[in-house]
Amino acid sequence: MHNIRDARPSDAPTIVDFNIRMAWETEQKRLDPTKITPGVAAVLSRPELGRYFVAENVTERESEVIGQLMITYEWSDWRNGNFWWIQSVYVREDTRGQGVFRALYEHVERLARADAGSCGLRLYVEHANERAKGVYRKLGMQPSDYVFYEIDWSA
Repeated sequence: MHNIRDARPSDAPTIVDFNIRMAWETEQKRLDPTKITPGVAAVLSRPELGRYFVAENVTERESEVIGQLMITYEWSDWRNGNFWWIQSVYVREDTRGQGVFRALYEHVERLARADAGSCGLRLYVEHANERAKGVYRKLGMQPSDYVFYEIDWSA
């Protein structure tokens, strides 16, 4: 059993580290700590931007963060509600396969379903990340009919 909770400002260094690891592992992108650190801090201090959740292993003597995900919001005029976008997913490598992401996902799904202003969950995944796609399918998610396009001038 994993304890799931809202992230706190004291979790920022771990979240930054996990985001850097995730970007390298999934896309071989090196994130700039001078950019991501204030980005994580912004989410932790401004709930309108999003919300981080962390999974902890808790023992009698200590607790340690072993996974995370972030939620951001997208207004859908067609549905008159917010999609909750799952982003910045990372589970520490030595704890994978132990239900950490499932616990995070189920926690967020319960919160979203209880929120009258939400209309669903969405996430995006790298085309080649078959392992993640399999996990998302097992949780009941289906591929969307939409293809994602972007212009990223931050890099």
